[in-house]
Amino acid sequence: MEERSLETISREIKRKSKKGIFNLIFSRMGLVLLLFFLNMGIMFAVFRWLSASLLQVYGASIALAVIMVLILLMSRSNPSVKLTWLIIIMVLPVFGALLYAYTKSDLGHRALDERVKQIKKVTTYTAPELPAAEALRQKDGGAASLCDYLSRRGYPVYDDSAVTYFPTGEEKWNALLQQLEQAKKFIFLEYFIIAEGVMWQSVLDILARKVAEGVEVRLMYDGTCEFVHLPIGYLEELQKRGIKCKVFSPLRPFVSTHYNYRDHRKIVVIDGYVAFTGGVNLADEYINVEERFGHWKDTAVMIRGEAADSFTRMFLQLWDLDERRLSDYSRYLHCTGSVPVEAQGFVAPYGDSPLDQDPVGKRVYMDILNRSQRYVHIMSPYLILDGEMETALKFAAERGVDVSLILPGIPDKKIPYGLAFTHYASLMESGVKIYEYVPGFVHAKVFVCDDCEATVGTVNLDYRSLYHHFECGAYLYGVECIGQIEEDFAETLKKCRRVTHQTLRKGNFLRRARGFLFKGLAPLL
Repeated sequence: MEERSLETISREIKRKSKKGIFNLIFSRMGLVLLLFFLNMGIMFAVFRWLSASLLQVYGASIALAVIMVLILLMSRSNPSVKLTWLIIIMVLPVFGALLYAYTKSDLGHRALDERVKQIKKVTTYTAPELPAAEALRQKDGGAASLCDYLSRRGYPVYDDSAVTYFPTGEEKWNALLQQLEQAKKFIFLEYFIIAEGVMWQSVLDILARKVAEGVEVRLMYDGTCEFVHLPIGYLEELQKRGIKCKVFSPLRPFVSTHYNYRDHRKIVVIDGYVAFTGGVNLADEYINVEERFGHWKDTAVMIRGEAADSFTRMFLQLWDLDERRLSDYSRYLHCTGSVPVEAQGFVAPYGDSPLDQDPVGKRVYMDILNRSQRYVHIMSPYLILDGEMETALKFAAERGVDVSLILPGIPDKKIPYGLAFTHYASLMESGVKIYEYVPGFVHAKVFVCDDCEATVGTVNLDYRSLYHHFECGAYLYGVECIGQIEEDFAETLKKCRRVTHQTLRKGNFLRRARGFLFKGLAPLL
């Protein structure tokens, strides 16, 4: 391999430095640190100013803490989140009250929330129940109930769509290029991360060629991607190529809780007939061209048929958030009538929004766990659980279900890696089996259960995905590739080390320390 030029190395150093500054300023941790030091400054100034009245000041802070605790207890927040706020407010009343008031004000996204509601009211699926729903009800009442829940939120179940599973990012990439080449009418792409390199360049070359052929191409990526991975002015460069391009929630130099709500989805729709989703972003580490944390293990699915409509609708709904006029949805939906698909099983694509207080991704996971009979096999890059999800995992194992999790052996982030460790002992005591992927980093988000159902998508087992991001996935029942998903889990398991009580006792001290220090703040990270 040729040595990298000094210019390349310098560019990488600047990118990493830029990313570090970004993470500090725009992450929740940056906000926590800002308000912490503000709290210290206020307390110091007050104590100096009222040095003769410290008893009264102390009493006022206690009264403030009590009021905030009562407000918290009456709130509808998740119990784990309540506990975090209780700790913060009891230790640092002024800091906690300011942070809580700021967070609950949702400064910067109330208008967005109203816009989302308006768009969904007009565009959400409202047609009579599809025949697939009744057919599924005849096969499995539990799975049908889950799909009824999804359908009431605008995500119907289909029985005429074929699903292809990709056990690596490389395989998804090759299939994506093939399908893009066949596009005749439109291509929609939505990603959390796009980074210059081999993978993105190969996709971009096809997109530019398709635009020249008259194909409509729309591209949307998250504002964190623009800030961290792409050069200044890149959006304009893409638009010059004829690509309709926009950045979701571009970062601005002011603090807003709006920045917590990122677009973590990965969606491609081609001609309304083919759709992709899964964990794979458009960057070289996802296809192991670039190695960052050892071997990168990821997964994706391709869906062909009517079920692609749900991904089309999801894309357009988010695209239209900042548009004055809605897209003509009729141009892009129901495009598969002339292309019949022979397929078995049922497919229910679904989305999740942080704005509606309805954690769809979490409820899909929990429903699978609660109905499982023999096994639930899971791959996830992170394990930062609230009490409900941890209880669901433990209860399934205590019922005799084989609950096995594959997590990274080489982490991409130290704090989440430490927080995952804090759940190990409790889960293992209930019989949950935990494995770590020795060759590197697992980025897949997969649940597979009892040889009959699975979900593949973008939802991690952490607070960010379950509560704070726009996410998506595909629920699968009885489709042919479910056996392949389970085979992939078994093959990946061969490359893992099992976590035992002995390895827990010998666990890395720094990892333990990070988990211990940040455990109480996990919902805010």
